[in-house]
Order: sequence, then structure tokens, then C-alpha cells
Amino acid sequence: MSQQIDYLNPPLPPGLRRVSMPVVDATPPTLDGFGKLVADASEYSIEQMKGDEFLERPLTEPEIELLVDCLTSDAAQEEAMDVSTNSRSSEFDIATRALAGNGWCVVSNFLSQTQTQALSIECMAMHDAQLLTPARVGADRAATLLRGDSTHWFVPEALSTPQQAFANRIEALRIALNRDLFLGLVDSESHYAVYRPGAVYARHLDCLRNNDSRVISAVFYLNEAWQDAEGGALRLYLADQSYHDVFPRAGTLLLFLSAQFEHEVLPATRDRMSIACWMRQRV
Repeated sequence: MSQQIDYLNPPLPPGLRRVSMPVVDATPPTLDGFGKLVADASEYSIEQMKGDEFLERPLTEPEIELLVDCLTSDAAQEEAMDVSTNSRSSEFDIATRALAGNGWCVVSNFLSQTQTQALSIECMAMHDAQLLTPARVGADRAATLLRGDSTHWFVPEALSTPQQAFANRIEALRIALNRDLFLGLVDSESHYAVYRPGAVYARHLDCLRNNDSRVISAVFYLNEAWQDAEGGALRLYLADQSYHDVFPRAGTLLLFLSAQFEHEVLPATRDRMSIACWMRQRV
């Protein structure tokens, strides 16, 4: 359900905090911003990068690194953005205003096609190599039948090239959210998630029990040519008792307030890959 946003005076939903700051007039953002965040899509083909020798058995870690490096070598260097030297302060305006007004938003083309493909290849290769483990829930990481995915947590000190590209963009977004919404976000945590056909994650909130450090939930999808008929949507439950389904198409980023929106993952007919990320405050 689409909602109108007052760009100049967005209301703040529960969970967002604002400190006293001078009022500054600003021009409302244009609606074409997210379509121009990244360079044109690369002509690299994932299928050309996959050889039979890699598909006949689980990939070893050196093979994963080789495959990803082949995909990201030239094109990724051209498309990579150094967040330390490129401010481009307005590129996340639509997202910040939507979060302030509605508490959630969907961003298209968060990364370039090449960068998204590299993450997709790495994620599935790690899954095939049995480097992902059955997911657990809660602060005590308890096993449960409520969720059926397998995960691999990113290690900040040992990020691969594709993971670093994602981390850079999330960091740029974190800075923008702090600047515009004064959320006090200090860091983020991320993991790959793979749902096999039929796997689900029951309705839940992302806040951990007795821990409100998670402020913003972000889900980035890695699935090329996804069709709605294949299922696998994330169903976000809204305050008016309706819901919004976000299908896991490659390049799509879903953002929402962690403590405000219950959500669930619906079953799909094919493997479903994503990166789950949480931006956190100090508690």
C-alpha cells in the first residue's frame, strides 16, 4: 500500500529519536535518485564464469576466491565507490525520508549488477561447500523449527572483495541515516542466508530479548531473474493491519525499523539467497 510522504515535514514513528537541531530549508528529493546510484550493468555472465569442474563437487575456498576474483576484477574496480571520498549527500534522501515517514522502504539497485552477482556466486559457492550452518535465533543462538535457513556471518576483519563492497555501501547508508535522522547508529552486523525450496522463517521481530541495540533491519537480495510465482517474499506487517510483500529480486534492499515491524519469510520454489544486516546503536 503506497503512502504519501511529506518530504519537508516527515513525521517520526515510534522508535526514531531526534535531537534539537536548527531548521534548514531543503529541496524535496527527485524520485529518480535510486535508479542512478550505480554504474550501468556489466555484461559479465554468471553462467560463463561457472565451469563444470566447479559444479561436479563442492567448491574449495581457493576455488571460491578464484571464481569471485574473475567476476569482479575489471568491472568492479570501475564501479566501486570509495565512501571516504564521495559524499554524494543526497543519494539516500528518499530512503531516509521514507523511513522517517513510514518506518520502512524498498531501494532498487543498491549495488551494481556486477557486485550483486559476485555476492550471489560467493554465497551459493559457500553453501555448496558446506560453509553455511543452520540458523539459530535469539541472543543465546538457540536451534528452532521456526526458521529454515542456513547462514554465514561476515567477519569485519576478514571480508572478501564482494563483502567489502556491500559493507562500504551499508556504511555510507549508516552515515546518511545518522546525519538525517539522528539515530545514533554505531556499527552493523551482516550474514549470508540461504533458504532451500520450501524453507520459511515464521513471523517475528528482529529485536533480541532484553537487547534493543538493533535499530534498522536491512535485507539485500541476490536472486537473479526472480519471478513472483516462485514465492519467497518477505511479508512485512504494517501498523494498519495490512502487509506488504517484498520479493527477493537481485539488487533490492529492504529497510525497516527493527523494533516496529513484524515480518516473515514465505516459502519459495527455488533456492533463495540474501544478506541480512542490522544497524545498531550503543546500549
